Amino acid sequence: MARKTALRDQLLTRRGRIGLPELGSLARSLAQVVTEVPEVRSAATVALYVSIGTEPGTGPLIDELDAAGKRILLPCLLPDNDLDWAAYDGDLVRAPRGLLEPSGERLGVSAVAGADVVLVPGLAVDDHGHRMGRGGGSYDRILARVPAGTLTCALLYPWEIGVPVPVEAHDRAVSAAASAEGMQRFS
Repeated sequence: MARKTALRDQLLTRRGRIGLPELGSLARSLAQVVTEVPEVRSAATVALYVSIGTEPGTGPLIDELDAAGKRILLPCLLPDNDLDWAAYDGDLVRAPRGLLEPSGERLGVSAVAGADVVLVPGLAVDDHGHRMGRGGGSYDRILARVPAGTLTCALLYPWEIGVPVPVEAHDRAVSAAASAEGMQRFS
C-alpha cells in the first residue's frame, strides 16, 4: 500500500534525525514511564524486544525489569518472519538483520501468550490503537496470539502517537502506547 510506504519513510526519516544524547534520554524516560504502569509493576513475565538503531530504546527498560526480578521474554526471528521466544538471562547474541537475541533455550512461538504484558515496536499508532510497524508482519502475528485482556503496548516516540495510519485486515491493534512523555490507553 503506497500510503503506508510513504508514511513509513516519513517516520523513519524523522527518527534518523534524533541525536545520540537524545536517544539515550528518551530511552531512560520511556523506561521510567513503562515501569510505573500498574500492569507492569504486578507482572511476573513481560515480553518485549531489544531495540536497534533509532527505535525507542529498550536497554534501560530491560535493565529495570531485570533488576525488579521480572521474567523477560525476548523474540528470536525465524526465517519466515515469525517470532520464537527465549527468556533473557543477561546474555544477548548477534542475530541476522542486525538484531540481538537472547542466547537461551527457545520456548516456541506461542510462549508470548503466557506473558502478563506484551510490549511491541512500531512506527506509529492512531487514536484507536491501530499500530503500524515496518511491514514484515512479525508483531501482527504475535499480537494475534496474546490472550484478550493482556496489556499490549507499542513503544514509540511522543510524535508517533495519534498518527492516522492506514489499516489493513491483517493489522492488529494494541491496547496502549507508551512514549517518554507518558502512556495512552485505547478502548
